[in-house]
Amino acid sequence: MNEKLLLLDRSIRQELATIDGIFAALEPAVLDATTPQNDCIVVGYRLHNLYNAFESIFRQIAHAFENTLEERAGWHVELLRRMQLDVQPIRPAVIDAEAFAKLDELRRFRHLFRSLYTADLDPVRIAVALEKARELRAIWPVQIERFLESIARLGASTARNRAGEPS
Repeated sequence: MNEKLLLLDRSIRQELATIDGIFAALEPAVLDATTPQNDCIVVGYRLHNLYNAFESIFRQIAHAFENTLEERAGWHVELLRRMQLDVQPIRPAVIDAEAFAKLDELRRFRHLFRSLYTADLDPVRIAVALEKARELRAIWPVQIERFLESIARLGASTARNRAGEPS
């Protein structure tokens, strides 16, 4: 595997460990309309961090393959949309439409969480985001492993081509 793809693989795997830790911390969370505000803040913070970790992976992928990501209005959703695009032979899709929908809910929640500093968090709204995170946890590992396997093959193919071997 070439150096750039190897570094990307290792960086993603490091972020995956962070994501697993956040998912584990969210596991015991139970929210309803009577959940105390401090508990809402803790769960909201973890959901915020969860999306940040996913976005970190997506930014690394965009940097490695697409070279540009203009940080202007709407770039967060643009980045997420890019991750479901299969742009072979450059790179495969990272996520499917189902994962996109769940991640987009987390992205919107993160925006709300960052912006809401003068009012209380709505435990019902947090519960919706938490449920999407739990659903994502069930489907995400297969998708990212498929992506990592694809870039490993791409890296091996690139290395063979450089060495003059047939693909």
